[in-house]
Amino acid sequence: MSRRSLDGNRVADAVIVGGGAAGLCLAQWLTSTGTTAVTVVEAPDGPLRPAERTWCHWDDGPGVFEDAVVASWPRLRVRGTDGHVVEAAPAPLRYRMIRSGPFERLVHARLAACPAAHVLRATAEAVRSVPDGAEVRCTTPDGRALTVRGRYVFDSRPLRTPPPARTALLQHFRGWFVRTASARFDPEVADLMDFRVPQPRHGLAFGYVLPLGPDRALVEYTEFSRTVPTTSAYESALRQYTTNVLRLGPLTVESAEQGIIPMTDARFPRRIGPAVFRIGAAGGATRPATGYTFAAVQRQSRAIAAALHRGGEVVPRPHGRRALAMDAVLLRALDTGRIDGPEFFTDLFRRVPMERLLRFLDGGSTPWEEFGIGLCTPVGPMLRTAAELPFLPRRTPAQPEESR
Repeated sequence: MSRRSLDGNRVADAVIVGGGAAGLCLAQWLTSTGTTAVTVVEAPDGPLRPAERTWCHWDDGPGVFEDAVVASWPRLRVRGTDGHVVEAAPAPLRYRMIRSGPFERLVHARLAACPAAHVLRATAEAVRSVPDGAEVRCTTPDGRALTVRGRYVFDSRPLRTPPPARTALLQHFRGWFVRTASARFDPEVADLMDFRVPQPRHGLAFGYVLPLGPDRALVEYTEFSRTVPTTSAYESALRQYTTNVLRLGPLTVESAEQGIIPMTDARFPRRIGPAVFRIGAAGGATRPATGYTFAAVQRQSRAIAAALHRGGEVVPRPHGRRALAMDAVLLRALDTGRIDGPEFFTDLFRRVPMERLLRFLDGGSTPWEEFGIGLCTPVGPMLRTAAELPFLPRRTPAQPEESR
């Protein structure tokens, strides 16, 4: 159980730094049996707490966070630059949306009901290894210094400096939660990629539409590129997309969200001390070729909980070596312009059954399935890219800044 040491500081089996998706997923799994004492160090209200955000993933059934799912779709659609439509129902998979607000309230309520769990609102200043574990030095909202010690520390805070990489693209986006004057959306179908938007000189761009009702949706403009445009440029792209492409007519923008997701073949160290581990995006949970993170975070959290129970490797790889190697080739091929991004993704969804392709993107495919998917890509450019990768140096990319 969580307890106080002789000096009044808190001691736990596991200390989790950060109360986002990765930190709260891990806290949920570690405390689900009620036997692991967990302290979550979560930033107090203020500039360190991010705005509400959206996480999406596909799954074959309700999971432990189903109560935080605000919408789901049985059918998915991809549109090419010429308007060609690929649409399918990837049963048994459904695409699910989770909003960070309901998710945090759900997990906080579960932690509050668990005697072995404690949420500490404080700013984590430093993490270091100590004999028999590790400690987190914190500052409480009223300015008091506090130290939290644990057998293990799991740090989910974003990295200050990205690791060296051969290829470093950014998936960046701005989305509008819109309400239209009349029914304009099919609540059964989500548009994963709609390439009927102007394409940048470098990289690719697409629209992303998640209906929340016949007259409500999250509509995003997304780019894979090296640089991030201004907010006014995003707004212009969204106006063009909603007006000229989707033809939504009169609409109200109820709220907006904006973000940047690194797409990189960097190697993310999972262990940074004898008892200190990185988790979530900081530990490499983001899939390099897609930017999806939430499903990998859940898998990693389950695996950590199981490893602590049986005494095995504490933080296993969030993605397999084969998946990361294939993603490295794709990122380099996109970055060099050897493949046309919109054509590549449209053809892939057209030629590969959607359920199989989604399992591949989630790391659940077999080597034989991956070989077949590889044959559906531009083989020549991909092989040339694979041949050059071992000779490319890894460099530290510039840290992106979100425009506001």
